[in-house]
Amino acid sequence: MTEPARTVASDAPVPGPATIRNFYQVLVNTLIANVTTSYLWFALTFWAYLETRNVLATSIIGGSYMLLVAVFGVVFGAIVDHLKKKAVMVLSSVITLVTYLAAGALFLAFPESTLIDWGGPWFWVFAGVILIGGVVENLRNIALSTTVTLLVPADRRDRANGLVGTVQGVAFMVTSVFSGLSVGLLGMGPTVFIAIAATAVALVHLLFVRIPERGVLRDPDAAPKKISFRGVIPAIRSVPGLMPLILFTTLNNLVGGVFMALMDPYGLTLFSVEIWGVVLGITSIGFIIGGGLVAKFGLGKNPVRTLLLVNVGVSVLGLTFAIREWWWLYAAGMLVFMALMPIAEAAEQTVIQRVVPFETQGRVFGFAASVESAASPISAFMIGPLAQFWLIPYMNTDAGRNAWGWLLGDGEARGIALVFVLASLVMLVLVLLALMSPPYRRLSRSYASAAPPLPAEVPA
Repeated sequence: MTEPARTVASDAPVPGPATIRNFYQVLVNTLIANVTTSYLWFALTFWAYLETRNVLATSIIGGSYMLLVAVFGVVFGAIVDHLKKKAVMVLSSVITLVTYLAAGALFLAFPESTLIDWGGPWFWVFAGVILIGGVVENLRNIALSTTVTLLVPADRRDRANGLVGTVQGVAFMVTSVFSGLSVGLLGMGPTVFIAIAATAVALVHLLFVRIPERGVLRDPDAAPKKISFRGVIPAIRSVPGLMPLILFTTLNNLVGGVFMALMDPYGLTLFSVEIWGVVLGITSIGFIIGGGLVAKFGLGKNPVRTLLLVNVGVSVLGLTFAIREWWWLYAAGMLVFMALMPIAEAAEQTVIQRVVPFETQGRVFGFAASVESAASPISAFMIGPLAQFWLIPYMNTDAGRNAWGWLLGDGEARGIALVFVLASLVMLVLVLLALMSPPYRRLSRSYASAAPPLPAEVPA
């Protein structure tokens, strides 16, 4: 692939040991921010399900999150390409702090019985402001993906992406434990105010983090000093097989939305909320294991192949980890599932960081986030009502037990288990078709032949 012409400043930072230290500082701040947003997001999901005992409410909340990520992904990507990366991260932290302050004000203004009435407006206003704070965190995540290109040498980016997965795993582990304990022991109100304080700490810390940027590398096709959405489709189409990869991930996320909607309700049928939080914390060591493996060994010569093989593993896992209502089987499955996720994420990021020019990476990452995330809310919105009003009642009837008992056994949540099995079968078929497809081979060749893009910047 031929690299576009770019202006290189003589004093532009060259990725090396000094910039890698800056990258580590960004990772520490990302850890603080991710802990905070995940803590409150998990708490909201636990609180909503425990108070309503309705998977429809949790699927709407989860689906709304992914829908907003899909709607704003391209916008976030354009902002990342237009502004310095630190400015983007500060903007994200400020907006998150404002939304959490609004949630705290709502909790003080209304009794909890009003806020938890999911048939009333204030439940959705309260959940909505927390939702916005979580969605805006994706602005930071897109900036972080381009910061890897900016600060890390090309031959170490796959390992850096593994470290990003490890940090996200640590955040998930910490917050899943504390969210369950916080909701169970303190309640939702104190949980919100803890999140406000932690968000403020993350913002203050970010002000002292240094990202050595001397300017913003402009896309020559974009209007100067204006946020532009141009260039993203040509940048994707210029790489053979990249658009099919994004579409494949979109279809996979259509299936992944099923897991997003039902994993917590299934876990909460097996454990109390306090124990479920601890189980999530322990199993999220898988994120650290997966990210650590990538950081240590990389992704191999062909990250595209690695991505597809990981999805084969996820499919097989989904077929097995809920076939019996055994807590240890589900917990072991969650551990393996979480170990596979950072490998898949690092693989896709590494491919984009190599084959896409730096000045359009924000928009490509944002476009990918938008398109891929758009599938999850569709399936989440669909599967909530289907599970609540059809599959769960069906599996509680004699007909359902007779038809599926040989495979799924007996238990309270056999309807959810049936959904997992059907969704995983669909995912497995999609992955096997992708492995045999010409776009897979074309993208593999594109990655092998592409010169790593140089994140050089013009003077400020």
